[in-house]
Amino acid sequence: MIVAAHQPAYLPWLGLLHKAALADTFVLVDTVQFEKDSFINRNRIRSPEGWRWLTVPVLSRGHLASDMRSLRIAPRPWARKHRTAFHMFYGRTPFFARHAPFLDDLYGRDWELLVDLCEHILRYLFPAFGIGARLVRASALGLSGSKSHLVLDMCRKTGARTFIFGALGRGYADADAFAAAGIRAVFQEYRHPSYAQAYPGFVPVMNAFDLLLNRGPESREVMMSGNLSREELQ
Repeated sequence: MIVAAHQPAYLPWLGLLHKAALADTFVLVDTVQFEKDSFINRNRIRSPEGWRWLTVPVLSRGHLASDMRSLRIAPRPWARKHRTAFHMFYGRTPFFARHAPFLDDLYGRDWELLVDLCEHILRYLFPAFGIGARLVRASALGLSGSKSHLVLDMCRKTGARTFIFGALGRGYADADAFAAAGIRAVFQEYRHPSYAQAYPGFVPVMNAFDLLLNRGPESREVMMSGNLSREELQ
């Protein structure tokens, strides 16, 4: 059993989906604190000038909110702006028509909690990128501890024999504790691929729809190219 995890992310980037593509179970860590100016409630969209932010406004108290599960979206007219941006900047991409119904429905709904919005997007992107991992929320697992201890508890409760950390996991993972538990720790070093975008020049680290709307069925192959594969983890 291979497990990976990540905090909620609005319009996630390819590195998050790559981790999910390697896993049998992907845990959406909705028990973490919200951090302002992070990628939890915003990501980048390609534009003729390069890129720009799409941000979901949230009702947070200062720099941090206590729990992602209760983080509410602010009642501001953000959804129409985001829908318009997709139509404006991606309307002529080869696969926009295929995914426009999802985007129109997404931005036509009334969302209250950010985590629900993020999960809904992931549940669309997983099959679009050929990802078969089971998606569960950390809050449903009854986890305890923090950082490395929380991840180890997550592994025990999901039956993981391999856990995929992001590159920053090297800074907090307790390798000895994982080894003692018989769980292999793998650290992802995602190498971002390049591909033809809607405008001249390539700008990396866009949201995953940037690749999907430009390359369609080839998106998984592009996302995985030059990176760790599931076969290498078996």
